[in-house]
Amino acid sequence: MTGRLRLGVNIDHVATIRNARGGAYPDPIRAAIVAQEAGADGITAHLREDRRHIIDEDIAHLIGAIALPLNMEMAATEEMVALALKHRPHAACIVPERREEVTTEGGLNAAGQHNHLKPLIARLGDAGIRVSLFIEPDPRQIEAAVLLGAPVVEFHTGRYAHLEGEAQQAELRRLADAAALAAKNGIEPHAGHGLTFDNVVPVAAIPQLAELNIGHFLIGEAIFTGLEASVRRMRALMDEAR
Repeated sequence: MTGRLRLGVNIDHVATIRNARGGAYPDPIRAAIVAQEAGADGITAHLREDRRHIIDEDIAHLIGAIALPLNMEMAATEEMVALALKHRPHAACIVPERREEVTTEGGLNAAGQHNHLKPLIARLGDAGIRVSLFIEPDPRQIEAAVLLGAPVVEFHTGRYAHLEGEAQQAELRRLADAAALAAKNGIEPHAGHGLTFDNVVPVAAIPQLAELNIGHFLIGEAIFTGLEASVRRMRALMDEAR
C-alpha cells in the first residue's frame, strides 16, 4: 500500500485544557475544524470511561460540525459500545484503558480477550462502524485481529518513540514487519502514539501504513506555533516521507 498517508488529529488534550477550569474554552470542536482546514484527513477523540477530557456532548457535536470522518477511541465495554451505536462515528478504535494511567500504556491484548471482543466487534461492524484494534506490532496480536474479523489495526508506536539508536531502529523494523503482515492478511494497518516532528518520518515511510493518529504532540506544539501550523508541518513531513 503506497500513496497518500492519512493524518488523524486527536483533539483530546484541547478538552483536557478546557476541563482544567471548566466552562467551554478552549473548544475541541473548534480545534477539529482548524485541523480539518490545515490538512487533517480525520479527527480522533477518546471517550474515556472517566470522561477526563472528551465528554459525550463533544462526540455528538463533532459529528455534526466536521466534514471529516470521526474516529472514536473507546474501551471494550457495553457502555461504550452503546454510545458508539448511538452516535455512529465513522470508526471505533478499541483501546486498553485503566483508570490510573495518565495515557494509554501499550496495546490491547486482543489475543487474550477473543471471547469478549468478538461480539462487540460484530455489533459495531453490523452498524457500519469501521472497527480498529489498538495493538502492539506483534504477530500474535495480528493473528488475533484476523480471527476477530477486525478490518483495521493501529500499532502502538510508544515504544519506538521512547527508544534511541539501534534499539529504536529494531523497533522500527518490528513496526514495518507488522504492517506488512497485517496488509498481507487483508487488514489495513495504522499507527500512533508518541509521534513527533523528529521521529515521524521513518514511520510514515513504511509503505503499508494507511493512517497515523497523532494528538498530544500536535496540541503541545500548537501552544508555540498555533494548531494550524502544527498540523500543516506534520502533514508536510508525512507527505515528504512518501
